[in-house]
Amino acid sequence: MASSKFVEERFVRVERERVKRDRKEIVVVVDDDDDDDRCKRSRSSSESSDDGDTKHTSMRTLSFQGAATLRVYLPPFRVSRILKDVEADKYSVEYQRLSWDALRKSINGLVNKVNATNIKNIIPELFAENLVRGRGLFCRACIKSQMASPGFTDVFAALVAVVNTKFPQVGHLLLRRLILQLKRAYKRNDKPQLLAAVKFVAHLVNQQVLHELVALELLTLLLDKPTDDSVEVAVGFVTECGSILQDLCSRGLHAIFERFRGILHEGEIGKRVQFLIEGVFAIRKARFQGYPAVRKELDLVELDDQLTHEISLQEEELDPENALDVFKLDAEAVANEERYEQLKKTILGDKSVDEADSVAGSGDEDGEDSDIEDDEEQMKIKDETETNLVNLRRTIYLTIMSSVDFEEAGHKLLQIKLEPGQEMELCIMLLECCSQERTYLRYYGLLGQRFCMINKIHQENFEKCFVQQYSMIHRLETNKLRNVAKFFAHLLGTDALPWHVLAYIRLTEEDTTSSSRIFIKILFQELSEHLGIRLLNERLSDPTMQDYFESIFPKDSPRNSRFSINFFTAVGLGGITESMREYVKSNAPCLIIDSIKAFEYDYKFDDDLIISWQFGDYSANPLVLYCGRASQVNLWYSTELLSASASFNIRETLGR
Repeated sequence: MASSKFVEERFVRVERERVKRDRKEIVVVVDDDDDDDRCKRSRSSSESSDDGDTKHTSMRTLSFQGAATLRVYLPPFRVSRILKDVEADKYSVEYQRLSWDALRKSINGLVNKVNATNIKNIIPELFAENLVRGRGLFCRACIKSQMASPGFTDVFAALVAVVNTKFPQVGHLLLRRLILQLKRAYKRNDKPQLLAAVKFVAHLVNQQVLHELVALELLTLLLDKPTDDSVEVAVGFVTECGSILQDLCSRGLHAIFERFRGILHEGEIGKRVQFLIEGVFAIRKARFQGYPAVRKELDLVELDDQLTHEISLQEEELDPENALDVFKLDAEAVANEERYEQLKKTILGDKSVDEADSVAGSGDEDGEDSDIEDDEEQMKIKDETETNLVNLRRTIYLTIMSSVDFEEAGHKLLQIKLEPGQEMELCIMLLECCSQERTYLRYYGLLGQRFCMINKIHQENFEKCFVQQYSMIHRLETNKLRNVAKFFAHLLGTDALPWHVLAYIRLTEEDTTSSSRIFIKILFQELSEHLGIRLLNERLSDPTMQDYFESIFPKDSPRNSRFSINFFTAVGLGGITESMREYVKSNAPCLIIDSIKAFEYDYKFDDDLIISWQFGDYSANPLVLYCGRASQVNLWYSTELLSASASFNIRETLGR
């Protein structure tokens, strides 16, 4: 055992003297045992594959330029002694080589262990490393890790998006390499590599690191000469980034789907791919629900801070700058490090830099701090002051009032990110803005119509608003009442709101107030102006909708029927009461008999007690009741009703 150690030490000493004599460089690379432990996923770059297996004794690598690489085991005290000798001169090749390897290992370790949960903690540590010097290493690590784990593509895209805001040259370098890799995989028909590259491009478009025109250009290339593989790749690409393309360039996406439809009709592709195309059409019909552009936890960059790059696929001269991946001697290494330190302070701040250094220097404390941060993230804070709701309403109000037309307002309002359940606030604010105007503006009706046509959720919310407004109509001023009635009349007239909402209105003397009658009057007058009296009458006479209009045209009693007829005749809409008039004419005797029976049920008659009703002009005069002593009851009907008179024996009538 002693002889083997002696031989080993002598061999190392001889080699070091030979290297110094020949002015060759010797580099000691220390493989950290923690790098492999920190990687939470089975992803490793090509550099980490060179690391040796370490258990209790660290394996150290001695690399000689111009000679073969020797792997020998050195005790830790010898490694520390060699490191002290190297760190004496920071301009030496040995020191720069050592710092380069440390930078490579650190970047690889951070990229390998990033995920959606810890990305906010990884970003400060990543900025603490010299990304200007190691930009090639960062791009290489991101691309290799994404290819190894495509499921984490959106995480890598979010990481690149954050780095791109501070170092645009890093984002541009990664895009150039990614485009070259995509083109190389397309020419070689390497489907796995092409799928990975296309997915990375899609999520970079979602993060708006890459311009959306590049996405349309890529889809055009894939669908130019469609094959089963190219169409499958295109379908996957549209599924990943279709949501943002729908918002940013809907016409371009429509053209792509027309091309999909043409391919489907041609029938030259396989059944499996045809089913994929039909599936992406279904996803588009659902407005890409379940496939958001950016997940909430990965939305880390504001739109104003993001820098979007435009790189065409037709560009031939794209320099990947592969020389940045290998070590080069830097004559101004110390000055460059100092400049990056100043830049790092401006990005992270002095406190953040100190925290990043302390986290990097302590292993156990890092674990404890991460646990504390995880506990803090799990704590849910409920805002009882509704500050977020107030800010949301302010944003909606300013957007509505500052827009030129309803199309611009609709586009801007759709860009607002609403939490589940906040869609109702949009409808309420739109109705409030409409009611506050001095006169009704068609702008609000068109905007409400647009939202009802876009999403059924908004249609249901406006239906709830109709019920709520009608129940509180007595609280509104006359001007607000008029604007609200005209707004809902516009939605009903354009079929943006279903007509079954009229079932909530009951037009009787007992169930209406002066405010509600004004609301109904303006509502139906606006519908008459919008549709015309003939079309409105046809809508109200639709046999499939009679159950919903039963409350507006009640047929339960003569009094309620006459009230409805008199109301619409008084407001100039007597034409829509023709069916009610016919009903009253044909069913008047039956209704009178029912009334007699109801009255007899409440009061006991003598045998000679006679009750008679006289109908005058039912549009103006109420029912007149006469009581007397006779053997028969005489009933006088208006000529407009029956043009006849009838008499019957009360005993026989009540007997029936």
